[in-house]
Amino acid sequence: MIKNDKYQVVIGLEVHAQLLTKSKLFCGDSAAFGADPNTNISPITLGHPGTLPKMNKEAIKYAVTLGLALHCDIEQQNYFARKNYFYPDLPKGYQVSQHTTPICKNGRVRIKTGEIERHIRLNRIHMEEDAGKSLHDVDELYTAIDLNRAGVPLLEIVSEPDMHSSEEAFAYVTELRRLVRWLNICDGNMEEGSMRCDANISIRLKGETKLGTRVEVKNLNSIRNVKRAIDVEVERLIDIVEKGEKVLQQTRSYDADNNITFSLRSKEEADDYRYFADPDLTPFNITNEFLQQVKESLPALPEELEKKYKTEFLLPDYDAQVICSDKALVDFFEAIIQHTNNYKAAVNWLMGPVKSYLNEKDVDMYSFPLTPQKISALIQLVDDGKVNFSIASSKIFTALLTEPSKQPLQIATELNLLQESDSGSVEAWVNEVMAKMPDKIKEYKSGKKGLIGLFVGEVKKISKGKADMNLVNKLLAEKLN
Repeated sequence: MIKNDKYQVVIGLEVHAQLLTKSKLFCGDSAAFGADPNTNISPITLGHPGTLPKMNKEAIKYAVTLGLALHCDIEQQNYFARKNYFYPDLPKGYQVSQHTTPICKNGRVRIKTGEIERHIRLNRIHMEEDAGKSLHDVDELYTAIDLNRAGVPLLEIVSEPDMHSSEEAFAYVTELRRLVRWLNICDGNMEEGSMRCDANISIRLKGETKLGTRVEVKNLNSIRNVKRAIDVEVERLIDIVEKGEKVLQQTRSYDADNNITFSLRSKEEADDYRYFADPDLTPFNITNEFLQQVKESLPALPEELEKKYKTEFLLPDYDAQVICSDKALVDFFEAIIQHTNNYKAAVNWLMGPVKSYLNEKDVDMYSFPLTPQKISALIQLVDDGKVNFSIASSKIFTALLTEPSKQPLQIATELNLLQESDSGSVEAWVNEVMAKMPDKIKEYKSGKKGLIGLFVGEVKKISKGKADMNLVNKLLAEKLN
């Protein structure tokens, strides 16, 4: 295996995100995924002569929303262009896209790899229509075409060549997916093709400033495959350079089963597309009022909330990052802390029992059967010393999932799980355990202080978990010392 210590990898990513609009970019055909082939189509989708497109205002709103969230400059004077390039699954024979006036310019994406946090610069975000889908495994002799996807609105998010490892690319796509889901403008489902990634990769000797010849690896359909494809392509490029051969500018594809890339065609330049303003679509203007409306509709963003949770709630970095990994999780957390100030306990419940339930049932937070108030009531039971966390999570929580209409205190009472805090009762249990273990008491007094856990465990056992453990520890410490 060739070492690449003397080379710097340079990566720029183009991420395509399908927008969650109900209809397509230029007509009223449904943009929903999963319909029978060629049912979400009309004369406009099919590019019939004499048909005229009409702009989808919601798509513009979603583009501006993402642009503002990524600190972009919004281009208020816009138009669409025709990109003349043969797509076998785009009936018009050209794609409607943006060229000289992308709706969003500049901007940045924050990434974190290990302990290092940095910003990846964006070049642009522009709107365009998606192509249909060619299916090569439906018929033995022919390629089948499904045009349901043709015309679905896309955002193409183009980074600067700012990434220098597959780990950074992985972090970048992960952050973008989190953000589009957070803003509810794309579901981020790479397996279904609603988010796709093309990677532009080159290498150069460390210290060089001139970029090397780049190759583009197209249509990477998972974040894991983005990382794997970059790693294998970097190794291929280094091998070519080390042999003294010339790197060809190419468009390549990635075979995940065999972990290799292969050439599709020589890479086109922008001139090859022969862009010109689409004569069927009038230029459009984003007004200051529209821009202000979108700004005011933006939710609190992950970066802002992570900072708040760490500085105001004093949560550890890891906890803040986990909670902010998903908008539904944040919303549930925010609802819990309307009823409790024990922020750390709220995180522990979400990261522990709740997350385990979601993983076991393979559902998301929106399908969780308990209300935030029920979780805050469980926290209160533990904080008040009525039950310990172990009993609350293993027994009361489990019973609540079966009978979500009941209250945690009601279940604890019905199952006789309330902790015994009466000092007389707890002391009797402590005395009983000590009377059974005189040899262990001698060992403890001779210096084996770790045996305190044995005594605590025995008290817990004979009390069937009902003894107040704080009181148990206090009484044992007094009696043993």
